[in-house]
Amino acid sequence: MSPDALSSLVSPDPAAPDPLPVQIHRAVLAAIADGRLPDGTRLPSTRSAAQALGLSRITLTTAYDLLRAEGVLAIARGRAPVIVAPRGSSGARGDMGRSPEPSPRGRALARDFRVESFVTNAGALRPGVPAEHLFPREEWGMALRRAARRSGGEDAAYGSTHGLAALRAVLAERLRADRGLAVDPECILVTTGTQGSLSLLAQVMTQDGDCAAMEDPGFLGARAAFEGAGLSVAPIPVDDQGLVVEALPAAARLIFVTPSNQYPLGCRMSLERRLALVAHARRHDALILEDDYESEFLWRGRQVATLAAHAPAQVAYLGSAAKVLMPALRIGWIVAPPELVPALRLAQRNLGLMANLHTQRALAEVMLSGRYRAHVRRMARAYEAAGNALAHALEGIPAIEVRAPDGGVQLALRFRDGRDETAILAALGRAGFRPARLSAYAAGRMTGLIVGFGDAGERTITRFRAALLRALDAA
Repeated sequence: MSPDALSSLVSPDPAAPDPLPVQIHRAVLAAIADGRLPDGTRLPSTRSAAQALGLSRITLTTAYDLLRAEGVLAIARGRAPVIVAPRGSSGARGDMGRSPEPSPRGRALARDFRVESFVTNAGALRPGVPAEHLFPREEWGMALRRAARRSGGEDAAYGSTHGLAALRAVLAERLRADRGLAVDPECILVTTGTQGSLSLLAQVMTQDGDCAAMEDPGFLGARAAFEGAGLSVAPIPVDDQGLVVEALPAAARLIFVTPSNQYPLGCRMSLERRLALVAHARRHDALILEDDYESEFLWRGRQVATLAAHAPAQVAYLGSAAKVLMPALRIGWIVAPPELVPALRLAQRNLGLMANLHTQRALAEVMLSGRYRAHVRRMARAYEAAGNALAHALEGIPAIEVRAPDGGVQLALRFRDGRDETAILAALGRAGFRPARLSAYAAGRMTGLIVGFGDAGERTITRFRAALLRALDAA
């Protein structure tokens, strides 16, 4: 224990009626009793302790002698005094009073939506997880080292809290080339990922009690961000053409959609629906939050223009590097309507939702070099093969409804007869798999599994099919 740490446990008062050594003795005994000074803790020397507490050394020597006489301090020449906790002491804290409880908003922010999705804590075929074995470790490591060696200047402090200019410029070019989206780099905010983007937009664009609409079934991170901001959430059904626009409430201030590859069902929003959604947002002064989810991994059908390309004033476009690289890099971006940029920039800094400097520099370098685009193509080929193989292996199982994915890294399986998800997930967990329950993503009655295929090789798929058949039979 450092001398300064001792001063946090002992606060002797010269004006108190008890002598200073007695006060120190009593405070140390209390700290031992409630577990703050466990058995074996080394106390500072009398000289160091006296300097830290602003007392004489004789005062500390007397206090330590009292503790030694009590049998709770071992003192040997040339060694630091050591606490000897009484035998049978539990080490538990005594009555320290009650901490304040979280507010209703705090409880909403602390709700773990994802824990409701899973039965086991580990396993293969978890949805939403990219193929880690394909992560370009060497290239990323070299880019990150180069980024760390460079001087940061004002960027290393608080000069670019909304994102490095170099990364925003390359993101604008990538979005133009890959998504046909004409973007001013000044309208891009680099965030800590899609979750951070959603939280920022929910905080800035709404107030307690406002309504946010989202797809049903839909992304749990959006629900967490909206409920954490004190909003009421309106679940809107999804069909083969995407979100059913006619079901949107007029009061919705925010409308969250994944039109490129609906999460978790995997359908693509039709152009007709996209135009209808934009028209609704204009009529009712709503902001569309377009999560261009897994748009890099679409291999079936024709690409459809982003919502942001149709209506840049009504759409905040969200993207991230989570599925191309890895979620733990914590980097995403918002393309915001120009009028919202000043408020979002200031709120982003105030909320502390700034992305890591070195990660931004490394990503900008990888994107500029062309290696990012090559990596995306490699990932897309691997995911297409794995997704098709998984869907093909599960076709023909009578109890489930499945179709080959158009893209992405997960597959939705619907149970035809509404059987028990929990029992099936538990059986799959014992076999080493961790898909999610579909019902956790849906407000309405919908049962099934969401199966990730980012890590799905041929043997894994074969094992999963066999385990799923056994689990379905048992259920």
